[in-house]
Amino acid sequence: MAMKPGIIEWGAAGWGFAEATLFFLVPDIWLTTWAAHAPRRAFIACVFALLGALVGGAIMYGWGAADHDAATATVQRVPAISAQMVAETDSSLRDDGAVALFAGVFRGRPYKLFAVTAGAQQFGLLAYLLVSVPARLLRFVILTAATILAVHYSRRWLRPRVQTLLILGGWAVFYSWFFATMPN
Repeated sequence: MAMKPGIIEWGAAGWGFAEATLFFLVPDIWLTTWAAHAPRRAFIACVFALLGALVGGAIMYGWGAADHDAATATVQRVPAISAQMVAETDSSLRDDGAVALFAGVFRGRPYKLFAVTAGAQQFGLLAYLLVSVPARLLRFVILTAATILAVHYSRRWLRPRVQTLLILGGWAVFYSWFFATMPN
């Protein structure tokens, strides 16, 4: 029997879209939190987060192609995006193409910044979206799977509520470090 998408899946799609545009917290927070309670649905939500990110990425790509200066200026106001990061993204995408986009996802480079830059560099929307699929989905699935394993193996010692608090606490620690160390 097919499952109808619910709040977990649509929330992931919305968060994926928001983070691909101007929101600054990754959908991985939503995905890993739900992984503790609904593992199967969390994996399905990874696909929804990807779809939301692709729509948001396409919009940002179009904005970057139409008005790179305005798009870049707006994206640069997002927390933890600096002028240096903008310049590095521009250079890496120009020099390394798709490899830069794929690697950037794992190096803390915002997807939205790659989208705006790819649009400005006329990278090719279809190529950009095709590279985005494994670049975004791989990280979502890896973090979701790691969370599911951690929850599974800690069930003996920790209640579900404590597991959820640890996941959210881990994200709070990560973002505290991230915002403290990223130039803005």
